[in-house]
Amino acid sequence: MPINLTTILGARPQFIKAAALSRQIARRSTIREVIVHTGQHYDANMSDVFFREMGIPAPAHFLGINGLGHGAMTGQMLEQIEKVLMAQKPDYVLVYGDTNSTLAGALAAKKLHLKVIHVEAGLRSFNLKMPEEVNRILTDRISDILFCPTQTAVQQLMAEGFANFGCQVVNAGDIMYDSALYYRQQALLSPSRLPLPAAPFALCTIHRAENTDQPEQLTSIFSALHQLAQHMTVVMPLHPRTRKLMAQHGVDAGPLHLLEPVGYLDMLRLLDQCDLVLTDSGGLQKEAFFFNKFCLTLRQQTEWVELVENNYNFVVGTNPHQILDSALACWAKPFPPAKPFYGHGNTAAFICDFIEQYHQNQLGTGHR
Repeated sequence: MPINLTTILGARPQFIKAAALSRQIARRSTIREVIVHTGQHYDANMSDVFFREMGIPAPAHFLGINGLGHGAMTGQMLEQIEKVLMAQKPDYVLVYGDTNSTLAGALAAKKLHLKVIHVEAGLRSFNLKMPEEVNRILTDRISDILFCPTQTAVQQLMAEGFANFGCQVVNAGDIMYDSALYYRQQALLSPSRLPLPAAPFALCTIHRAENTDQPEQLTSIFSALHQLAQHMTVVMPLHPRTRKLMAQHGVDAGPLHLLEPVGYLDMLRLLDQCDLVLTDSGGLQKEAFFFNKFCLTLRQQTEWVELVENNYNFVVGTNPHQILDSALACWAKPFPPAKPFYGHGNTAAFICDFIEQYHQNQLGTGHR
């Protein structure tokens, strides 16, 4: 009988990761996947376009939970996911990353005594004011299989005592690298209506609450971007929530080249053509590295410490002078040779192989 796997999704980075793993699962008769979409990212430009462009199987369940505070959103997700899992009775529940959907899926599964698989485990920003940090720590602690994207993440879990928790901690490589490799050529060869500016240009995204919800932080970032725009075009695909808070806080886009949210293929086109990346996103920091572009992280810390330690990524916070000086310095120098921190683009196959072997071992010992 095939392994019954229920995957919980809800946000853009999870769609990108799921595209690689779901494609690998579809090639096998040993695993049957059911996808649950919580609806955390529900706008057509934030959700539907990813399923369509990347060929992700249509969700069997769409919960439509969004636009709420963290507690209400996580609570409603927990309630609805539990109902789905009680009906499905899967062998495993798989969650990605660090969103409210991740934590709700893991909690619902564990309370039903189902085994939890966490893809992208072991990351830490060491900032508990970030909801993502709380989500990832709690999800890691109740997971049975923890697929880490880097050896740094493995070492972090070992330092937290996970060797004593009866779980499997594995360095699987980064599944987002699988997707970047697979879709890059498709992105560059397929037609697009995306208006790419003349070079040089910087690509910028802002969406984290620590920046958008604080008027002084948001104003400071945009002050730096306005100054940078005097040297190069600044292209900014704008998250709907960021646009709303800009208006609320009276922050003017000024000379910035604003775009509506873009799909994954268009984001890859922007990454391929840009000269520099500025972001508070976790995933885009890695994608910049995959495309040999320097990244300025507009936060006080990052989970991807290996990129900072090797001078691919620079944590600059929100100080306008530091942002501008770092941007101009990066623009003036060549990108150093890339190191294989994130594996070799075969993470999805590795994860499937591991789940199959783990399941066989569980059957052999009489555990399910």
